[in-house]
Amino acid sequence: MSSSHDLSVTVVGLGPMGRALAGAFLAAGVRTTVWNRTPGRDGELVAAGAVPAASAEEAVAASPLTVVCLVNYDATDSVLRQEAVTRALKGRTVVNLSADTPERARDTAAWADAQGIGYLDGAIMTPTPTIGTPTGVFLHSGPEPLYREHRPVLDALGGGHTHLGEEISRAAAYDIALLDIFWTSMTGYVHALAVARAEGISPTELAPFAAGIGAILPPLFQELAEDVESGSYSGEANPLTSAVSTMAHIVHASEAHGIEAGVMRAAEGLARRTVGLGHGAEGFTRLVEVLGRR
Repeated sequence: MSSSHDLSVTVVGLGPMGRALAGAFLAAGVRTTVWNRTPGRDGELVAAGAVPAASAEEAVAASPLTVVCLVNYDATDSVLRQEAVTRALKGRTVVNLSADTPERARDTAAWADAQGIGYLDGAIMTPTPTIGTPTGVFLHSGPEPLYREHRPVLDALGGGHTHLGEEISRAAAYDIALLDIFWTSMTGYVHALAVARAEGISPTELAPFAAGIGAILPPLFQELAEDVESGSYSGEANPLTSAVSTMAHIVHASEAHGIEAGVMRAAEGLARRTVGLGHGAEGFTRLVEVLGRR
């Protein structure tokens, strides 16, 4: 088995996350070539031992594996689909850790296959400081033999790596679904802070109780997932009609203080529509079915 010093990788994209990825590879003893569209971001990495590339073509030609971390797939395409870069990538592998939609992942994989380029799609599900630590979380999808081949390099990033299957868009689909939870939760939290402050409650006073609400959620996630999968949509503990009532209270309290309540109005509207379809005695999970209707 090869040691980390026998391994090499190219990192394309040196924003905060890209620099963290390259730093983790270097710390693990992996020979790391770096390139960024905007020059001047590789100074610390080069000082730590990274090899700077003068061009994207030179960068991808330096290693059998290129890890890409850019803002989206438009940015990825602008680099990888340059004729010279595409030619240099032929017979090599790209692991794309940029964020975008499942559709874009499928499109990029089809392009890579047509060009004779190995392709794995991926997602980073934890913040930049977790890279290179045991708490990092990485999701991957695509051909399993390709994933196994490059796993020794990917392991240098630390944390947990999960291969979600050969369907190339699986990692992006997980990423979208999980970020949906994160950003709607964050929006709910900052809205709660605004409402609490309007009522004379400071953010630090509310925070411990908000953490208590957060602690309720993990077991609920599993319970509700099983409820949706079984199709029972049970409302025995909390029927949808009760949920609608509490949502209305939040809207009224917010708007009484002049605080915009569009997100909660949207949630309340969806819940009321579900009640109007005859599901008032069922649980909140019934909204999954209503959301999926065209």
